[in-house]
Amino acid sequence: MVNDRSIRGLRVAVTGGTSGLGLALVRLLSAEGAAVAFVARTDADVERVVNETGAVGIVGDVSQKDDIYPIALQITANLGGLDILINNASSLGPVPLSPLADTDCEDLEEALRVNVLAPFRLTKALYGSLAVSARQGRVPTVVNISSDAAINAYPTWGAYGASKAALRHLTAIWGEESNDTGIRFISIDPGDMDTPLHALADPDADPATLKRPADSAAEVVDAIQAVRRTDGFNAVGVRP
Repeated sequence: MVNDRSIRGLRVAVTGGTSGLGLALVRLLSAEGAAVAFVARTDADVERVVNETGAVGIVGDVSQKDDIYPIALQITANLGGLDILINNASSLGPVPLSPLADTDCEDLEEALRVNVLAPFRLTKALYGSLAVSARQGRVPTVVNISSDAAINAYPTWGAYGASKAALRHLTAIWGEESNDTGIRFISIDPGDMDTPLHALADPDADPATLKRPADSAAEVVDAIQAVRRTDGFNAVGVRP
């Protein structure tokens, strides 16, 4: 049994790893000695982050069903297994944000595809590798990045909020169903950050009032470590 609750040496996958919180997580986890693979859609951005961090870069779109298994295979092949999966990639839905009555069905579908179906599919594709990690005593953990919009009804945030609410509840069910496997599931609200996604949602926001992605990344890693130190624990709605 390994029973190593530190970050060093862990095999970690991060989706949406070339900007915002995802990039901050790739930087921090790599610096802390984890073996990191990250996923993003744009070749040039992936290459840039690979050169900066030394992490494994995978070009793919987690919102596309046909990309999921190739992504999962590349993750496990490059890392030799998997201990931590961070489903971070997100979509706002309509941009600019719109009331539900003015939201196109296609925009709602986009939010659900990226924020709910993508984490579900990738978790399912990697579940076997996470179960192997559990049998090795490595305390595998799935982290789904959520939002306070999953709980609070903010006008014009309908597509995003509804999809994050679904993700939050999905996390809770995964956790209940995985108690016997040793796989942990947590949903984390990282707070309002100075990221490109937030700038799209609220272009008039003062960046000085927003959290730095690096600070949120440190809080997410602290939450992961706390969950991994607590036997038999799954958490939903964790807010650092």
